[in-house]
Amino acid sequence: MPNPVAVAIELSDDERAQLEAWTRRRTSAQALAQRSRIVLLAAEGLKNTEIADELGLSRATAAMWRARFAERRLDGLLDEPRPGRPRTISDEQVEEVIVRTLETKPKDATHWSTRSMAREVGLTQSAVLRIWQAFGLQPHRTETWKLSKDPQFIDKVRDVVGLYLNPPERAVVLCVDEKSQIQALDRTAPILPMLPGTPERATHDYKRAGTSSLYAALNLSTGTVIGRTHARHRAIEFRKFLQTLDREVPAHLDIHLVLDNSSTHKTPAIRKWLAAHPRFVVHFTPTSSSWLNLVERWFSELTTKLLRRGAHRSVRALNADIRAWIETWNDNPRPFVWTKTADQILESIARYCTRINDSRH
Repeated sequence: MPNPVAVAIELSDDERAQLEAWTRRRTSAQALAQRSRIVLLAAEGLKNTEIADELGLSRATAAMWRARFAERRLDGLLDEPRPGRPRTISDEQVEEVIVRTLETKPKDATHWSTRSMAREVGLTQSAVLRIWQAFGLQPHRTETWKLSKDPQFIDKVRDVVGLYLNPPERAVVLCVDEKSQIQALDRTAPILPMLPGTPERATHDYKRAGTSSLYAALNLSTGTVIGRTHARHRAIEFRKFLQTLDREVPAHLDIHLVLDNSSTHKTPAIRKWLAAHPRFVVHFTPTSSSWLNLVERWFSELTTKLLRRGAHRSVRALNADIRAWIETWNDNPRPFVWTKTADQILESIARYCTRINDSRH
């Protein structure tokens, strides 16, 4: 039986533009893109067999979509509605969930839960959860934030970040800070070791044996740390630490210190000592901007790997463990590499301030 004659396809400018768009868009379904190519080739005068060879599909497929386009035009290429359960949640109900989540609070809580919202709007808990997930709403989560009010914020950011990205020659950059009030804590019962299927277990309560303060200077280029423990954290202890740095850093190198705005760093005695030692150059971070001091990242390592799950029966034992941990770190130091420029940081803060301002209106 002879094959039927293929239907001639002629396209308007709008149809051709739409078909070409469907073939180019990355978000288009591949099936729709293939159907569009079939029609475009048919409009060029190719036969169904030639289209099938060109696109690597069967002749029947090419003939089917050619005929469907000739009958229903662009709508014929779209997938028809499939059988299944009809939608039970209207757009108005979805909007109500979103508006209530963003603009109201329950009478008995500070934020909505899926159960309380479900009772409020008359939907199931799973339906509320799906709506929240679709719109990225997480009422149970909260984050903290703090913006510096330092009038010299921009200048200090550019100074410190410029020091990180382009450290001076014949100088060493040291990020300095103190971790005060480190508690020597001992559990009220021995820590039980990890077993297959059971994590390490420790009592929730503990006994305090005193506190210690750690002064640390992180070398920007090498990652090594100079650390000293003291019973207190006053200007006297800070001056002793500066004297330690003066002894341990080779005399031919300048010392650039990155410091926060602690009062112990700015007393008359400290200013006088720094003036008497001109190779020390101080760079202060903005107020409320400890994240700009790289030694804080090192303190995080110390806390995570030693202090948080450690047990110490005395301050002496705590100090010994801290010193041993620093020695181990310095055996294989890992410098922290700063990557963001000052402009990128300031642009990010500007965008955040804009979002906060918009949300208040």
